[in-house]
Amino acid sequence: MEEQATVGAADIARIAAVGRAAVSNWRRRYGDFPPPVGGTASSPLFSLVDVENWLRERGKPFEISLGDRVWQRLRNLGEDLSLADRVGRVGAFLSRWGVREWTFSPRYDDAELLELLDRFAAEQGAREAFEFLCERYVEAHSRRLSVTAEPVAALMSRLIGPAPGVVLDPACGLGTLLLVSGGTRLLGQVDDPATSCIAAHRLLLAGADMEMYGADALSMDSYEGLLADAVVCDPPFNEREWGYDDLVGDPRWVYGQPPRGEPELAWVQHCLAHVKPGGLVAIRMPSAAAGRRTGRRIRGNLLRAGALRAVVTVGGADLWLLRRPESGERPPSRLLLLADPSTVEEQWREHLRGAEVPGAVRIIDLLDEEIDLSPARYQARGEHAGEAFLEVRRHFEEIRPDLPSLAVSDEKPSFTTIGELLKSGVLTVPDSVEAGDVLASPAVPAYVHSGASFAAEPTMSRYRTDPERMDAAFLAGCLRAAGQLAPSSSTRIDLRRTRIPRLPIEAQRAHGEAFTRLAAFEDALREAAESGLELVRLGLAGLTEGQLIPETG
Repeated sequence: MEEQATVGAADIARIAAVGRAAVSNWRRRYGDFPPPVGGTASSPLFSLVDVENWLRERGKPFEISLGDRVWQRLRNLGEDLSLADRVGRVGAFLSRWGVREWTFSPRYDDAELLELLDRFAAEQGAREAFEFLCERYVEAHSRRLSVTAEPVAALMSRLIGPAPGVVLDPACGLGTLLLVSGGTRLLGQVDDPATSCIAAHRLLLAGADMEMYGADALSMDSYEGLLADAVVCDPPFNEREWGYDDLVGDPRWVYGQPPRGEPELAWVQHCLAHVKPGGLVAIRMPSAAAGRRTGRRIRGNLLRAGALRAVVTVGGADLWLLRRPESGERPPSRLLLLADPSTVEEQWREHLRGAEVPGAVRIIDLLDEEIDLSPARYQARGEHAGEAFLEVRRHFEEIRPDLPSLAVSDEKPSFTTIGELLKSGVLTVPDSVEAGDVLASPAVPAYVHSGASFAAEPTMSRYRTDPERMDAAFLAGCLRAAGQLAPSSSTRIDLRRTRIPRLPIEAQRAHGEAFTRLAAFEDALREAAESGLELVRLGLAGLTEGQLIPETG
């Protein structure tokens, strides 16, 4: 009997182009909504055929992309616990796609899957096809997988330099940091063989010169004796069973035996042991590692030796930036501590050159009883929180969000898609970007380019409108809405399938003005939230440091 394809609530939301809340609402409101056929009470699975029939009968538009059909077929070939193995095997198939010598083992020699994979690779390219399936895999296992956020990964790659040569990631997960590192040779290791297989084929499909091992780097170092030009790492946090008892006295612990409860300090020293003298290390660390009492001896030794050069707070954690000391080199006198990463790249380059930059704290002032390297603590000490508080408060009070006036309408427009607009010539994809073009990427909401210089991203899409038939602000608003309504932040939006209302040009311009004001309102809300948090931080610091006092009377 053929296994039936099943889908979760997130899959249904994506297929029907609605949010997860809408699917939950359908289940409550409609007694004929297909019942679960598997999964758990908190993560039920539904028959894909039943869901398709239900959507069709209700007149709800839906589209199952070829990529989603591949994904559902692959996922339903076995239990979720073995899903990583199946994704890795698909990576092997796509890495040799076109050679026609690869065959699946009998269990996965599924004619429908192979035919779908062939079509998907032909349509998207083998690398894009595998990246799509990896995104679906991460989404399906979001609670079990920890993937470095794209902006953090990109920042780490820039901080180790533009041409790092041989790059090692000893806890590489799915290979995200290696992929963006810019290294000419990429070396990875991860404790799970199935995950290492996925990472290896991501790198191979990207055309990388690479090497990969599936074993825990702390207990089974696959690159013993190797020195890379740079090391990047986002290790697992707070692991209790990391091999402490077996690794007492390990030669990698140059700066001290890592405490049992601080495996992150083992990872820091492992990374330093694998980088050449003068080479850089960027490692993501839990914020607590900067101030835990048990780790103060190692932090002190890292400072005295000149190995730890900066601690930067980024996205709820810290980046530790290290440089392996060269023989006879004089240790630096300052450590860069930044609670705001917005200027870290320029300050980091200047700091490495030995220049004095804002945020650089004298190491002698840090070598106290605690050796607390938390950036926020020293930023509060270094600034005049009282004056800064008043300045931020003035700015906060000046923020005035301006919402557009919108009325309820019962009219339902017909829709077209980006793909159809490209075919008809209403939109074109320009070779270079000019003012008035619409730009969109997974990391940045769609907007109309002003003409100012900017850094183009590899994932950025660009469109040029025929102004007589399509308003650029209207198009940007529709693309922005598609990103906002995506059921998951890890879901890649296929922009060519984005639905665009069919409206006359005057109505488009009115919509475009409303979209622009809503975008400005969103920016104002975000700015207010950031300023409000900064206001609280400065108020607390000012009151604590005696730079502010409550007004009375």
